[in-house]
Amino acid sequence: MGPMRGVFPGSFDPLTVAHLAIADAAVGRFALDRLDLVMSRVPLVKEHPGHAPLEARVAAIDAVAREGRPWLHAVVTDDRLIADMAAGYDVCVMGADKWHQLWDPGFYGGSTAKRDAAVARLPLLVVAPRDGSPLPEDAGVVVLDIAPEHRGVSSTAVREGRDDWRA
Repeated sequence: MGPMRGVFPGSFDPLTVAHLAIADAAVGRFALDRLDLVMSRVPLVKEHPGHAPLEARVAAIDAVAREGRPWLHAVVTDDRLIADMAAGYDVCVMGADKWHQLWDPGFYGGSTAKRDAAVARLPLLVVAPRDGSPLPEDAGVVVLDIAPEHRGVSSTAVREGRDDWRA
């Protein structure tokens, strides 16, 4: 078996202590050799004002990787669907909020058949608990053990001034 690779799709705008806690937990739990934080050039949902440039988000991830997480990498893609971003990976990591978006037919042109086909292409799904988002009950999904203090952290709150949550 070759190196174990994980993908963690998101906007990482900005990178938070919770993103890093999730990344650390996934790498530890699955002995990942590499975890790519993947950002879309044209994200499906993140259309808030003041979006940080992709270059700044990549630089923040690269800085954290240089500070002791050599397995962490920033990747930018034109893909928009999680199933497309996750192609070729062994593990797909996401927060519980993203898990619920994954099932919304609106992201698949309103088609449940297209949604189901996309979800079927996904590698092992790993979901991190998040306050306010129910956890999946699907037996094929692994729930990460994340400290309770990280479950309420959000990039939105950091953009609004919660600098203590910034990575």
